[in-house]
Amino acid sequence: MPAPHPVPSTVEATLALLQQQRYVGDRSLATAVFLALKLGRPLFLEGEAGTGKTEIAKVLAAGLGRKLIRLQCYEGLDVASSVYEWNYARQMIEIRLAEAGGGTAQIARDVFDERFLIKRPLLQALDEAAEGPPVLLIDELDRTDEPFEAYLLEVLSDFQVTIPEIGTIKAKEPPIVVITSNRTREIHDALKRRCFYYWVDYPSAARELEILRVKAPAASEALSKEIVGFIQRLRKMDLFKVPGVAETIDWADALMQLDALALTPEAINDTLGVILKYQDDIQRLAGSEAQHLLSQVKAELGAQANIV
Repeated sequence: MPAPHPVPSTVEATLALLQQQRYVGDRSLATAVFLALKLGRPLFLEGEAGTGKTEIAKVLAAGLGRKLIRLQCYEGLDVASSVYEWNYARQMIEIRLAEAGGGTAQIARDVFDERFLIKRPLLQALDEAAEGPPVLLIDELDRTDEPFEAYLLEVLSDFQVTIPEIGTIKAKEPPIVVITSNRTREIHDALKRRCFYYWVDYPSAARELEILRVKAPAASEALSKEIVGFIQRLRKMDLFKVPGVAETIDWADALMQLDALALTPEAINDTLGVILKYQDDIQRLAGSEAQHLLSQVKAELGAQANIV
């Protein structure tokens, strides 16, 4: 793990940290990250899937030299999976050994020692670390149900967890918390109020082109412009799932593996599965629709070249 670094003291330093970790963000995002760090509040990132929300937490952990602890949310997530549970198998072994040695008086106390505690992400995030408080990523909170959301609100209020058998465990320094949501359901206002909120949108064409220059530098400028132009048009269509930034990067990499120098109808049809993940979307776009979009992209790029 890299050596820990101090938290950025300005918005400009925060933007520089993102850039050093090859994350292409704008000043508004850097401001949100800076304020969340400065105020010691969780950063709540909401937006469509594939816009780079999770990556922000990874970038912060790498840039600050902190451990990244990730809690991937899902329906039915409970305390045993997110906070802690007891190692029942080890406890039973301890009980059997105590019974064999005649030390039954201490069994009830000894089996609820921290030696038998299995720490899950939320409890791990409260541990003290030499490199400083970790970055706790609570990913896709909208996938959980409301009871877990209410429990999380309690944990984030005081950064402590109460375990009935051993008492309350409180963080000496609160972790850096990043919460993401794809907005498949609304998160309760009570939790949002405790966070610094930021909507992560799809990037503009100019920023997406810059992302490709950073993430797929082997792609030519001409091919990158065609890819971005095509993806930007796809996002305006009524698709079941429009491609995110990750799909844009993957598509550039895939086309490079096929030695493509420019977008062609054939190359698009052969690689639609890289950018579209539902068969209905692929069927709608394959063939004449893809060719029509490509013609629009090439015409626009040609017009821009003539103006320059």
